[in-house]
Amino acid sequence: MKYLLVLAVVWVAIWLWRMNRREEMQERAARTPRPAAPPAVGAPQAMVRCAHCGLHLPASDAVRGADGTPFCSAAHRQVAERA
Repeated sequence: MKYLLVLAVVWVAIWLWRMNRREEMQERAARTPRPAAPPAVGAPQAMVRCAHCGLHLPASDAVRGADGTPFCSAAHRQVAERA
């Protein structure tokens, strides 16, 4: 019977401690300023594949060849034009 009483006292102590911690966390959350919302993400961009190495990159960053073929760099465009 005394073990049951000790268990009950320990259980009540833990329950009170957890309730106190929960209240502290809520107060702390109410005091801390919320971070600003992240900047809005733009619309997805169209991706193209480099004709030389196969790298995928946004179409706006691609270097175009004479016939409009996309390349990832001017060096890859020059290699393709020589061949």
